[in-house]
Amino acid sequence: MPLSLSKKLSILFAWLAIVPAGLYFTYLHYPPENVSGNGGTLISLILFAAIILFMPIVINGTAIFLIQWVTLAAFIKYGLFVEIVLMQLSIIPFVFRLRVAKQDWHRVPLNSMMFFLVSLFSGLLFFGLGGIVGSKGIGTLILPILFYQVASVLINQILLYAYLRFMVGEPIGFFSKDFIWDLIYNMIMLPLALSLYYLTFQLGVFASILIGVPFISLSIIMKLYNSSEKINLYLQKAGEIGHQLTERLKVSEVLDIFIEKITSTLPVEYAYILDCYDPDLVLLRRVEKGRRMPNDLPPLKKGEGISGRVWESGESMLFTSKKEWEDIAEGYMPDDVESVLCVPIVRNQKVRGVLLLATSKKKAYEKMQLMIVDILCSYFGVAMENARHHEMTKHNSERCALTDLYNYRYFEDLLALEFNYLESGQRRCLSLIMLDLDHFKAINDTYGHQGGNEILKGLSTRLVDMIGAAGTVARYGGEEFVILLPDIENRQALQVAEKVRQRIADTPFLLHDSLSQDRRKMVRITASIGVATAPVDADDPLALIRHADRALYTGAKQLGRNRVAQYVK
Repeated sequence: MPLSLSKKLSILFAWLAIVPAGLYFTYLHYPPENVSGNGGTLISLILFAAIILFMPIVINGTAIFLIQWVTLAAFIKYGLFVEIVLMQLSIIPFVFRLRVAKQDWHRVPLNSMMFFLVSLFSGLLFFGLGGIVGSKGIGTLILPILFYQVASVLINQILLYAYLRFMVGEPIGFFSKDFIWDLIYNMIMLPLALSLYYLTFQLGVFASILIGVPFISLSIIMKLYNSSEKINLYLQKAGEIGHQLTERLKVSEVLDIFIEKITSTLPVEYAYILDCYDPDLVLLRRVEKGRRMPNDLPPLKKGEGISGRVWESGESMLFTSKKEWEDIAEGYMPDDVESVLCVPIVRNQKVRGVLLLATSKKKAYEKMQLMIVDILCSYFGVAMENARHHEMTKHNSERCALTDLYNYRYFEDLLALEFNYLESGQRRCLSLIMLDLDHFKAINDTYGHQGGNEILKGLSTRLVDMIGAAGTVARYGGEEFVILLPDIENRQALQVAEKVRQRIADTPFLLHDSLSQDRRKMVRITASIGVATAPVDADDPLALIRHADRALYTGAKQLGRNRVAQYVK
């Protein structure tokens, strides 16, 4: 939960009240000791501390800063003030490496204040137990420094617990896993720091060099190892995501899976998928901070903005801060965005779309991640093409090519499924409206088949508009149409049928007459309609069709047409 501005300012004011005055107090009462003649050793320890902060040991993606290795040795040798200053200076590279966002600026004074209080109170305990700075006797040193280490963990945990509990409002237990690991870490640092401390008496400046060289070598080796492990992990995830994408046969599912997986794999707060419809780059999917947003952003042209340039060049673009892209960007971009990763979605050597990922953190993306996103976009391009081809094939097999209504085959399958729902109790009833245009042959003879087709298409549009989500409209064959109404009783179905009949009879159709000099004609037509309802009128799908058809012909057609009739046993 983000902190309010008032709480952030209270942290800043607390820092201003505690840290500057505390540093002055510490310098007066616990000034640097043993510095004369040992300035080179002190400088070497400061440099070693900087190396530790900029080259942490990385294990399983977690950076471990062994700063206490040096600060503890400096405390024992030079006193409390030097240790506090070293810890305060460590804030700079620490914050830099963690890439603290602008909205989290309060973490700098917060960490500085916590570091200061931990160092101060732990140091006071050390002196209270008889600890002596610069002592060579291990017997007089071990007990105070042991308590110093334990106290630093406890004080840090108390401050962290108070901050999370009262400032953030996050309920946590005091003895957490992090507390245990901090205690273990401090106990490990104790013998390392003592070793460095005693080496400074024998080797001076060369003590830091003797330990620093193998540390740097180990850090580089671990970094290379972790980079290769990270790449292997990303490649494995990319393969898994690729399989999941290619298994999906709907475009919406492919988009959902792709966005979900890529935002969980990489540091992504904003994700945009754009489709290339020359000359426009149209937004296909937009997710901001985990929420799907409407696709209401204006399209970009080729070469416009970051996405337009990626479309035009076919080359990926990576930006680590706002300064790098703000002169290039056009159109919409969230205000807090810093890092941007934009990759073309290529299929058959042609850019089919563009993926833009962004986050509020600086330097959030690496070139290695760019390679992984490029692979994922290749999988995504194939999956989208397959899904679109499948949907088109499915659409063509289920729809009438002329009217774009569902065809007879789809309707029969749907009717069978609805009867299963009816038999299992998931449906109360099932009404079927069957509609046939009156004297349609005369329309074809008078205005040609093109004119007849225009009427069929216009009627299809009207029926879909009228029925909406209440049921399914299908072309049964020729000039016959069916309307399936789940959970609509016979009386309501008759009312719907009468509205349909009136709409057809009262609203003429506009035709482009190919057989006459007058190219535009207003043509009126009527329809005869039959209605049957299951389970009252039928106990199987074929019986429902047969009885609606019987109502149509015997109850409507034979009695004069342009009327609605219900099935009568």
